[in-house]
Amino acid sequence: MNLRRVGGAAAAAAAILLWSACGQIYRPVVIPCTGNSGLPHCPVEPLPTPANFHAVYAVYTNAPGGISASAPNYPGGAMQIDVTGDSIIAETPSNDNKFGNNPTHAAILPNNTRVFVASAGSVSGGIDLISNFATAPQLGSLSGFGPVNSIALPNQSAAITSISEAGNVVTVTVSAPLSSAPVGYTIVISGVVIPCTQPCSQNAYDGAFVLASNSGTTITYAEPASVTGLPALSGAQLPSATATFPPQPVFVASTQNTALYVANYNSNSVSQINTTTNFVSNSASVGANPVSLAELLNGLKLYVANQGNNTISTLNTANLAGNTISGLVAGFTGVTPVWMVARGDSQKVYVISQGDGQLWTIDALTDSVVGSLPVGIGANFIDYDPNLNRLYVTNPTTSMLYVFSDTGGVNDTPLQLAAISFGVGSAMCPSGCSPESVTALPDGSRFYVASYQTATSCPDPVIGSSSACVIPTLAVFEATSLTPKITPALTLLAWSPSGTLAGSFAQNQYAVRPSPACTVATPYSPSTTRFRVFTTAAADSSRVYVSMCDAGAIADINTTDNNANNTESGLPADTLVTDLPAAFGSGPAQANGEPANQSPIFMLTGQ
Repeated sequence: MNLRRVGGAAAAAAAILLWSACGQIYRPVVIPCTGNSGLPHCPVEPLPTPANFHAVYAVYTNAPGGISASAPNYPGGAMQIDVTGDSIIAETPSNDNKFGNNPTHAAILPNNTRVFVASAGSVSGGIDLISNFATAPQLGSLSGFGPVNSIALPNQSAAITSISEAGNVVTVTVSAPLSSAPVGYTIVISGVVIPCTQPCSQNAYDGAFVLASNSGTTITYAEPASVTGLPALSGAQLPSATATFPPQPVFVASTQNTALYVANYNSNSVSQINTTTNFVSNSASVGANPVSLAELLNGLKLYVANQGNNTISTLNTANLAGNTISGLVAGFTGVTPVWMVARGDSQKVYVISQGDGQLWTIDALTDSVVGSLPVGIGANFIDYDPNLNRLYVTNPTTSMLYVFSDTGGVNDTPLQLAAISFGVGSAMCPSGCSPESVTALPDGSRFYVASYQTATSCPDPVIGSSSACVIPTLAVFEATSLTPKITPALTLLAWSPSGTLAGSFAQNQYAVRPSPACTVATPYSPSTTRFRVFTTAAADSSRVYVSMCDAGAIADINTTDNNANNTESGLPADTLVTDLPAAFGSGPAQANGEPANQSPIFMLTGQ
């Protein structure tokens, strides 16, 4: 690995010895190299000492034509970033089918030993999976992540005995009723092979479809109008054809090392995974379309935000028995709850309802709603800062950021500290931006807001006014004063001379063309990504990272103004170091024939 340092070899060696003895200060160069993932073009190198080592993880999707257009053989992936070295040290293989083709969310066990990723592959006719892998070792030489393992989730399926088409309505007879599949939910047809001479659409019946009717062993659905004239098939013509009601996992969470919980959007359920055996150990029915989970830090209760029927389920983690907190029972009148977090003392749970724009407080002792505060229709994300006892809420629809103390209000509810605009004419984003996620430094000094601007006529001359574009940015705020440290917000695309840094964009480029895979929709569904930009802070407060879905890269921001660090990097605090590229996708190439980077959708912090 190159070292960005000028001087004699002896001086460099002395400096390295001094800095690596001082904890979280020594930083090798900023040249991303995935050699530790086993690729031949980069050597395997030892990590710094444990005192120096911190990691963050990124999950990305391999969907060049959009998530719903991705094929089942285009799996997503994950990478581990070494905070100390500003480098990628592990990646999952780009063609590992144990990693689902539509990752939706990820979590790391509290002991930092394994990462779990939920993939709702059935939105494009693929397979729903929970993938997991061991994190790169924190000592010695690396060989990348441990092998990717997959955990199958409960689903209901039946063999297809006949299938036929009339217009664009398909009628399917199955060997046993799909009793758990309601009308309006997704079913997956697979293994239907139409006998014909190549080239032909032999699997034209296969895919994910919305169920139109379900009457015992007969179901119907509408296929795309472009698909017509398919033959009727029955009996021996369908040796392995199957109709499946898939779970569609969209969220994973755990505050325990031995259990992980999964929210299943399509099957209205929560699965409990035994992380020792890697099997589903229990499951429970919840409200319609669960999209977010929050487990109390003490591990006793799990809360589920059910977007489809505007309820919150509360489950006892010992047996997944529970109750429903609904508008009629407990005053939860919001629509489309979308994100939730638990307070560090396990006494309160906070919920964002996107449809009516409220921040709700639930008392974990009584499982009752004890208060609400307005955060605007369209609020999408809430971050809990246990160091400053704060809540940060982003609203990309109204271009607002809200800051709350997690207590101080009536009935031990939050107290608003600030409402900060990212709209047109604001200091942070004069042209108007959509703040989408937020993170706070563990040292309590600053917090950072990832946002983006969209334009139909791009102001960046590199892209050109004839094209649409996305402009990713990061705002920096002083935590004590709640004031911006830098205005306007930082741009996040790094350029450098060829061969100096990987993942370079054009000189002075600050925008990228939009990717169909990065489209954000309200309300959320597994067929769209959740975050166009997402940010997280390193555990040592030295770096902040932003996943940029459209750019296919992770922005790496230096946060420290330590003298030793400045001598090494030449960068002041809160400046962009580089962009770390996501792995090349296994799907179609770009228009210029070059392979397309995968689209990062989520990040999480390890130790």
